[in-house]
Amino acid sequence: VQLQASGGGLVQAGGSLRLSCAVFKLSFSTSTIGWFRQAPGKEREFVAYITWRGSSTGYADSVKGRFTISRDNNARNTVYLQMKSLKPEDTAVYYCAESSVRATMDRTQYRYRGQGTQVTVSS
Repeated sequence: VQLQASGGGLVQAGGSLRLSCAVFKLSFSTSTIGWFRQAPGKEREFVAYITWRGSSTGYADSVKGRFTISRDNNARNTVYLQMKSLKPEDTAVYYCAESSVRATMDRTQYRYRGQGTQVTVSS
């Protein structure tokens, strides 16, 4: 499985961004695609997930109500993270990852393939 995150950038607080995760060479064992983020000096943390079959979703409390994860219904090989009402504390490198475990928020159960995309929110 190969994953490619894109769509990051610089935005003012209160603004919006949409991140994309292109999924290539999907494995039969892939169950869930997740978004994670890592700010300087901090551990990588879970943001949101979507299951590959059924499209169930889950969110970290810190982004619930502001971020929405979804899949491309046509191509079905792109996962999006729509981010609204952005805050300076959302500043981080955002990564997408895949897991064989269904609907998990545990970052240790994901495989990170590919580089992240930088999101910077100015106050």
